[in-house]
Amino acid sequence: MLCLAYSGAIATLRFPDPDDAMRLLEVRDWLGGQSWWDVAQHRLNGGDFAMHWSRLVDLPIAAAMLVLDPFFSTDTANRIAMTVVPLITLLTLMALVAALTRQVSDVERAKLALLLAPLSVPILYQIRPLRIDHHGWQIVLAMAATMALLGRANLRNGILAGLALATLVTISLEGLPVAVTITAVGALAWAWDPSRRAALIGLAITFFVAALMLHIATRGPGAFTAVCDAVSPGWLAVLGVAAVGLSVATLIGARSLAARLGALAAGAGAGACVATLAFITPECLRGPFASLDPLVYNLWYLKVSEGLPIWDQMLVPAIITIASPVVGLLGTALALRRTSGVGRESWAMLLAILLGAFAVSLMVQRAAGTANALALPGAAWILLAMLERARRIVPVLPRILATMLALIVVSPGIVAGTVYSVSRSNALPGGAVTQLTDRVACTKFSDVRGIAILPPSVIFAPLDLTPDLIATTKHRGIASGYHRNVAAMHRVIATFTGSPKAAEAMIIASGAQYVVGCPALDETEIYKHFAPNGLWARLERGERFAWLTPVPIAGSPVLAWRVNNSSRAPLSGAPVRP
Repeated sequence: MLCLAYSGAIATLRFPDPDDAMRLLEVRDWLGGQSWWDVAQHRLNGGDFAMHWSRLVDLPIAAAMLVLDPFFSTDTANRIAMTVVPLITLLTLMALVAALTRQVSDVERAKLALLLAPLSVPILYQIRPLRIDHHGWQIVLAMAATMALLGRANLRNGILAGLALATLVTISLEGLPVAVTITAVGALAWAWDPSRRAALIGLAITFFVAALMLHIATRGPGAFTAVCDAVSPGWLAVLGVAAVGLSVATLIGARSLAARLGALAAGAGAGACVATLAFITPECLRGPFASLDPLVYNLWYLKVSEGLPIWDQMLVPAIITIASPVVGLLGTALALRRTSGVGRESWAMLLAILLGAFAVSLMVQRAAGTANALALPGAAWILLAMLERARRIVPVLPRILATMLALIVVSPGIVAGTVYSVSRSNALPGGAVTQLTDRVACTKFSDVRGIAILPPSVIFAPLDLTPDLIATTKHRGIASGYHRNVAAMHRVIATFTGSPKAAEAMIIASGAQYVVGCPALDETEIYKHFAPNGLWARLERGERFAWLTPVPIAGSPVLAWRVNNSSRAPLSGAPVRP
């Protein structure tokens, strides 16, 4: 069904997000001979910065391509790999969801959780055909760590949980809050039940050691570089301090709960970890985006909705983000209340982890996938309870309505998602024109591919267009939405929002041969409204400048201009459409 639903996107290779285009390019470059340890994109501003991504996520994609390349063209192999790998990721997640639900409950609820997983909009957003970025694997690894932690409290499961968490943070450091939550729940579970000592020690030490080994294996010569947005010496030191502190706390052998909690706080509490980070890399206390200048921060960072808290989202996306976790929290709490014995402890731990993941999703919207996945056992529990009540209704019509209501209650994101899709369908359609000009509007990033007819060149383009541009054509770009590229990002934003005279100097200095833009896409609309007399707004209105020669792109709404280094004076007269 997913392949059918996304068949149009697969056929045209319409990436869900610019990061997916960049990931495809990273994998292809690696298979083409780029070093495993070199994660710079050399067609983006000359490769002057290393991506903060990990090579680990490239492995399944590359494996699929190596199998497919001998039998298919590169384009076809790309499409198949970018379809198969997310589907395998989703299948893995569904298996973990079913296993976790069975572990804390029973087979009937495990079956329901399995059915609910692909109905979660935040999960499907991150795990669907062509979505090959790292977020899907983060959800899978968080579920794997949770399942191991909630299993038998032995050394083996502790080691498995630690391996999953180490892989999670190596893939992306944004998984650290969830990893800390899971570790903290494991530590509190030991404080409540000292027999869990082996599991906690296994988790803590494996988390640190595996993270260290994966860091060296994936970063190589750059392993000792101090960075704040990925695993680095400072963060590894924090994990080491936490591992030692937790291990020592379990060795104290305190007989009271209060004493064990005190030992945890003293040995591996937030204070010790923060002090360690402050001593080694104090700049990381400010966060990875602290170095952004005001222009980039306001016109890029604050416009990336998936990185913003829930209160900065539009109403419907906010409901999609939190609705299912709220239902899951309610179901998990009810299951905890009505369960006794060993199962009660498992539900309590799951509730604590879900609360932490839910809190993280409120702060950063793209973390919603993990919270929604962890909510599924609780949602399945409450669904079965509602279905059992519905089955006891004798009249057919009320029984059917009660069953439908139960399904709606446990999958509210589908309802909100349907409303959102309908509202989005009323957005600017293909063939329409922008509000302030008669320009034909772009409707998707892939519209930029029309410039493939131009000779291979350096293209000065908006940030969001550049990944698709360099992934699908022979051109090179200046900047995209990656914060380590902040100087080039500033140059692009300042150019499109600045005066034509200032823009001319910056574009010529960049070495770009062409300037490209797409009317009506979010980014160019932001530029136009922020600076109505800036370069982009004036170009879209049809104004002409002697240093830019319009280049018609047949059959595409993309606008392109060739940069003329020899001419400086702006042309006067009525606007002329390129």
